[in-house]
Amino acid sequence: MGSSKKLSIAVLGSGKGSNFQSIADAIEAGTLNAEVVCVISDVEDAYILERAKKLGVPAHYISAAPFKTKLAGNAEQKYIETIKEAGTEIIALAGFMRIIKPDLLEAFSGRIINIHPSLLPSFPGLAGWTQALEHGSKVAGCTVHYVDAEMDAGPIIVQEAVPVLDDDTAETLHARIQVKEHVAYPEALQLIATDAIEILGRRVVKK
Repeated sequence: MGSSKKLSIAVLGSGKGSNFQSIADAIEAGTLNAEVVCVISDVEDAYILERAKKLGVPAHYISAAPFKTKLAGNAEQKYIETIKEAGTEIIALAGFMRIIKPDLLEAFSGRIINIHPSLLPSFPGLAGWTQALEHGSKVAGCTVHYVDAEMDAGPIIVQEAVPVLDDDTAETLHARIQVKEHVAYPEALQLIATDAIEILGRRVVKK
């Protein structure tokens, strides 16, 4: 493995935290040279916070009120402070259901990544797997990408594809995509941890 220094990651999530778990598992297995320095959720009873506590990772609920779909205003400042205080190098969005606004983007420019359940640029936005199924796509999947001011549009780091089967439902397709997500996210983070990639225009390439 490259450098012995561990990549410090803050994970933001709104739900069950299965991608956070996959990151933690990869660290435990020695395939990801990193440590999760904090987990933050905008949902007080989100299971991701429970997972973090079980693993001894600092877990914070920070309300994003009064906004419903974005992280802005005082809440955004509180997130920035908490993330900085933890000594974070990379922010990993793991099912964080809020639009990231300019202050956070600027504070961690080029250091925020997200996982999206479609093969971007196809099917950005909510429920990418359902969009793929309804569109009649033969292939679906997931994308780990850098976050910029456009939704689900930043440079792509890793993609994993899954076939769309004739008898798939939204649930079965989503479940198969999630299996790939749990491979792709730690893989993308390890590329960053080992300083193996760089951004050239829209493309992420190996150094």
